[in-house]
Amino acid sequence: QVQVMESGGGSVQTGGSLTLSCTVSGYSYWSSCMGWFRQVPDKEREGVAVMLADGDSGYADSVKGRFTISHDKDKNTLYLQMNSLRPEDTALYYCAADLDHERAPGTWWPSHCMSTKEYNYWGQGTQVTVSS
Repeated sequence: QVQVMESGGGSVQTGGSLTLSCTVSGYSYWSSCMGWFRQVPDKEREGVAVMLADGDSGYADSVKGRFTISHDKDKNTLYLQMNSLRPEDTALYYCAADLDHERAPGTWWPSHCMSTKEYNYWGQGTQVTVSS
């Protein structure tokens, strides 16, 4: 059974940093997308940072240069390093994984992974609050 579990959320002041972690267990093969999304009340969930199994990554324009996504294959853990945080980064952050599709290298792009429709496994979310 696949499980997705986030950790690392919290409260920081503007300009601060946080690192989110996401452990994905119960799978044996991954060739598609994993990513971080966020959502605030009354708004749709949006893609923040995504990664393909080949290491290619993509970011929302609002976080480029401030957030970094990475993956530790040995630990089956996805990370999101968030620097220079702003109040507008306040949201519930979700980790997601697409473990049901096979994507050959060079046929799928990070832009595909920015859609919530690509994912079939989601964590419960971890809250990030940035105060001014």
